[in-house]
Amino acid sequence: MAKPLTDQDKRKQISVRGLAGVENVSDLKTNFNRHLHFTLVKDRNVATKRDYYFALANTVRDYLVGRWIRTQQHYYEKDPKRVYYLSLEFYMGRTLQNTMVNLALENACDEATYQLGLDMEELQDIEEDAGLGNGGLGRLAACFLDSMASLGLAAYGYGIRYEFGIFNQKIVEGWQVEEADDWLRYGNPWEKARPEYMRPVHYYGRVEHTDEGVKWVDTQVVLALPYDTPVPGYRNNIVNTMRLWSAKAPCDFNLKDFNVGGYIQAVLDRNLAENISRVLYPNDNFFEGKELRLKQEYFVVAATLQDIIRRFKASKFGSTEFVRLDLSTLPDKVAIQLNDTHPALAIPELMRILVDVEKLTWEKAWDIVVRTCAYTNHTVLPEALERWPVDLFQNLLPRHLELIYEINRRHMERIGKLFPGDLDRLRRMSLIEEGDVKKINMAHLHVCSVTKTCWSSSVALLLLRFKDFYEADPDKFQNKTNGITPRRWLVMCNPGLAEVIAERIGEDYIRDLDQLKNLLDFVDDDAFIRDVAKVKQENKMKFSAHLEEHYKVKINPDSMFDVQVKRIHEYKRQLLNCLHIITLYNRIKKEPTKSWTPRTVMIGGKAAPGYHTAKMIIKLITSIGDIVNNDPVVGDRLKVIYLENYRVTLAEKVIPASDLSEQISTAGTEASGTGNMKFMLNGALTIGTMDGANVEMAEEAGEENLFIFGMRVPDVKAMDEKGYDAESYYNRIPELKQAMDQISGGLFSPSQPDLFTDIVNMLMHHDRFKVFADYEAYITCQDKVSALYKNPKEWTKMVIHNIAGCGKFSSDRTITQYAREIWGMEPNLEKIPAPDDPR
Repeated sequence: MAKPLTDQDKRKQISVRGLAGVENVSDLKTNFNRHLHFTLVKDRNVATKRDYYFALANTVRDYLVGRWIRTQQHYYEKDPKRVYYLSLEFYMGRTLQNTMVNLALENACDEATYQLGLDMEELQDIEEDAGLGNGGLGRLAACFLDSMASLGLAAYGYGIRYEFGIFNQKIVEGWQVEEADDWLRYGNPWEKARPEYMRPVHYYGRVEHTDEGVKWVDTQVVLALPYDTPVPGYRNNIVNTMRLWSAKAPCDFNLKDFNVGGYIQAVLDRNLAENISRVLYPNDNFFEGKELRLKQEYFVVAATLQDIIRRFKASKFGSTEFVRLDLSTLPDKVAIQLNDTHPALAIPELMRILVDVEKLTWEKAWDIVVRTCAYTNHTVLPEALERWPVDLFQNLLPRHLELIYEINRRHMERIGKLFPGDLDRLRRMSLIEEGDVKKINMAHLHVCSVTKTCWSSSVALLLLRFKDFYEADPDKFQNKTNGITPRRWLVMCNPGLAEVIAERIGEDYIRDLDQLKNLLDFVDDDAFIRDVAKVKQENKMKFSAHLEEHYKVKINPDSMFDVQVKRIHEYKRQLLNCLHIITLYNRIKKEPTKSWTPRTVMIGGKAAPGYHTAKMIIKLITSIGDIVNNDPVVGDRLKVIYLENYRVTLAEKVIPASDLSEQISTAGTEASGTGNMKFMLNGALTIGTMDGANVEMAEEAGEENLFIFGMRVPDVKAMDEKGYDAESYYNRIPELKQAMDQISGGLFSPSQPDLFTDIVNMLMHHDRFKVFADYEAYITCQDKVSALYKNPKEWTKMVIHNIAGCGKFSSDRTITQYAREIWGMEPNLEKIPAPDDPR
């Protein structure tokens, strides 16, 4: 049984398993002191907590570096096929604890720091999140890197080293305020600059067609400086690389264009080049067609493809000469996976390299591109689609525009032969969208140019977006259900639960999550039910203490922790959650003596800075909380908390403490979702629509073990056809009318009664996501949730069914499918020798 946390024992609970690696304690202490004295400070008496964190990080990194070097030697000797994962976002979070878990060092580090009079958890809290992503897309990329290393694949993540990641969110008087995320302010102990691999990236200029071929000339050059971060696999001594590019101005940048008097301005203008990697665009599921964003997309693609071809040509171990000059074998040795449409420029850029630089014929080059590249689509929302104005391309990337036109000409020719006379289909499938402003559809560019298009959601949603392309090439499309890494999202963030599971079924499930189905043997085991419930309660107590410390609000840890954490967006329907809170509040006020199931509703997430409605939703949630939390009639039976600055690190705290997971997007709008999987694995029950991965979660755990409500995709489609009438629901459902009248009447904004007019107007007259249509079913379903929560044993049995059904949702399974079905690679679970072992 997991030991309860006591006042006497404040040390971090470490799991799976026992004393692994504790023999390293004396070495760790020696190395820690060496780093403290020689790398950081000369006098330990003046060392700060941050110095101690850096000493511990450097100590752990020492264990990584030898394995990192050996892994790269291993790849050069074996010369395996390599996969390159291109993403504009990698939402990594913190690295220290994850590295300790994967290297089996956590127990030893905990003991070493304890013997040195330090608290390891306090040191871990000093690390800045690497917030180089907005939400699901970037976090999925991080989970995939973990799985690729854990499965022994020769894999590289390529992206941008943003100087400022996703903004820090402050809630000031209920409003979101953005602050810059200066995550590199104190340095980053996990990265290594590699100036020897710096690469030029070209912009602007003009195209010359000559007898020797096509030349792109008179360009402006920006240098891409790579920074490498090690990515350790789970206890297999494999350490892969994430390479992030930083923009640097060349030394002669603009200086030749200025006379002596313009020298200062010329140096200052270097910033224009270096702005490319300055900041992450903070939009999730929304396309922003700015020139700087297109520069970022081309920057990562151009630098990465040069690196890929360099490594392909010179991949023989110990050789600095080019050993492969025939690029026709590129698809045998290289797989490029494009994470959503952001790296779509990889297609025309690879064509440019092959045709203009390597002098291959168009047909040969095209065959290589199609067999090398694959694309994953992550969203169904039309506003998320990247459509770049042709004029912008003409100015910034003139050669690429020519290549895209030629790709489109050949594509249209082929479709015309497949569907003769169907001019409407040609218009729909063209890469170039005609209109007031001519635009390039980047998703269409992807789909017509790659060997496989992966889809992270159902076939129904695939057909919604790419029906024409599917009919032309059904074999090109594959479904790949997303997953999460069980290392970070169970072993690391919920050690108590990981331990309780390991005691029943062993610890191999960490590498093979399908083994969780063996927990079904214990679904009626009273001791196991008790252990699972006890771990949840301990997590809730710990998170309650965190809330009290940071929010100055006292939480009832026996209340149901009802949690919705994700980006704030109309389609995710935080407003439906708000209507339930108000309804519950009204019911308690009406019958204060009734035995209510106490709830603490927590909502968190960032709104894109320019997304007015999302920011108003945050203000509404905080305003409801102000009224509810200060109403003495309600007491601790209902509390509403807005979780400020939701990010990976906060997710690791709140998810293990959650009882109920809110996944309530309108059916047909969420491509997959991975937050839902994290809650399920950590023993929260899901209330949700049949949307995204909720559908597969219901299949795996049994629909009776989730709280499913509301319209399904065909119902939404039917409603779209006949028209959605919000007012009819408002007039028919008294509790809904009461809640809406309270919002519009200023109950939650007494000093500014018309504050939420825009939200009320949107819900009543132009709500694309049909909140009212699911209100009744949602309230009824929430009543079932409250009733079951009063029966802890039955609740926990349902939790066990959910955990047992999580096997499919490991990113190891997702990556195994990618490897076998797309990249033509085979995972290898063998451990390579550690640096101090003979090879």
